[in-house]
Amino acid sequence: MSLTPEQVHLFRHNGFLKLKDRLPEEQVEKLKKGIWKDIREEVEPVVRNREGRVVRISDVVDRDPVFLETASSPLVLDPLACLLGPNIELIKNRHNHATLRLGSENRPEGLYRDVRQWSRTIFTVIFYLEVTTVENGCTIMVPGSHHFPGLNGRLHGEEWTRDLLDQAVPAPMPAGGMLVIDSMLFHGVGQNTTDGTRMSMTMGYHSTDELSDLEDPKRILVRGERPYGGNDLRR
Repeated sequence: MSLTPEQVHLFRHNGFLKLKDRLPEEQVEKLKKGIWKDIREEVEPVVRNREGRVVRISDVVDRDPVFLETASSPLVLDPLACLLGPNIELIKNRHNHATLRLGSENRPEGLYRDVRQWSRTIFTVIFYLEVTTVENGCTIMVPGSHHFPGLNGRLHGEEWTRDLLDQAVPAPMPAGGMLVIDSMLFHGVGQNTTDGTRMSMTMGYHSTDELSDLEDPKRILVRGERPYGGNDLRR
């Protein structure tokens, strides 16, 4: 579903937007099945917690086809086209992972940006595969912080971090829900104080680069084309 002008304005102003549509329940179950399989079998590349348990699987678009199928679904690309334009690439070397948030991991991680370059931000999409609440560690964000200049990519330990944390708002999401974030927005993960898990998949997108005429194997064209507009063609 395309975004309304009001939704586009809210995204530009706040730096995030909850998409109205949800992934079908059948799609969510396929994703969860594939994630649990690779977690149990410890299929590399993975990230482990301090106890050695696998809590993240990386490079998911090169695993089961269901991951790329979901990441390139019209349910996510249609609204992204209202923000990025008609030509969209999926980024393989930023995000492209599925995460399992365990109830035993209650250490706050602070706030961070997914990128540092103002001139080349990306849009992060989080696909929530389980109901996420304040209790089990939903995403927290500081609205409008993607406009802040002169800040590093991660806020942890600085004196003014508390001021930003005080302005952070939680974003509870249903299973199958999708959240789009401007990757310059300061955000983080809440604490999971329950005995359950919180599973999600995260992908990064940007518009195609009209000044590049090189194929990049770390980019997948998921919508439109790659038009080249460099002025070196004008002789």
